[in-house]
Amino acid sequence: MTKHEEQQLIKAVLAGDTESFEALVKANETMVYNLALHMLSDPQDALDASQEAFFRAWRGLASFRGNSKFSVWLYRLTSNVCLDMLRVRERQAHTSLTDEEGRELPLPDERLSPEGELERSEWRQAVRDGLSRLEPEFRQALALRELCGLSYEEIGQVAGLEPGTVKSRIFRARQKLAAILTAEGNIFGPEPSYEKKDPSGKGGAEDV
Repeated sequence: MTKHEEQQLIKAVLAGDTESFEALVKANETMVYNLALHMLSDPQDALDASQEAFFRAWRGLASFRGNSKFSVWLYRLTSNVCLDMLRVRERQAHTSLTDEEGRELPLPDERLSPEGELERSEWRQAVRDGLSRLEPEFRQALALRELCGLSYEEIGQVAGLEPGTVKSRIFRARQKLAAILTAEGNIFGPEPSYEKKDPSGKGGAEDV
């Protein structure tokens, strides 16, 4: 959907046409859900986050200025909802996954669940597991780039960052994910003599 088409639907919604908002939902619901799923790694949580994001979009539509595409604004709402849920998870995990002496208890390995094996291939499962182990800000940047296909400028609008910072963050996110997948035996590590530089000049594979 083009930016002009989005603007026309938004005008209709603000004029009282609720069906136009349903059109906006249908045009974006799959990508919003997938973004939430990549950030949260749980189907039910992703569904809850998607519904909350669309509710916030409906409630705040009058404040949407149209400087970016509606979809980019919606991804920002979705990301914020997911980040809030991840913070709650972290607090709950810190509270519930410790013993009386404050020592951490082991987490169950969800990669071995039958449902996960049925729903996705081993590779996609491995990538999702890897994403779930990244810090939220790296998970967000990588999902917006690789899943939603946003430009560095658009990701900057979502995350409130400069494009250069976005590029560097995505580079580090890819490095971290590659390291996790390599350690798990899902991909081979690079040849020792193969070296590139990252966007900040610190070394590593160049971002594309």
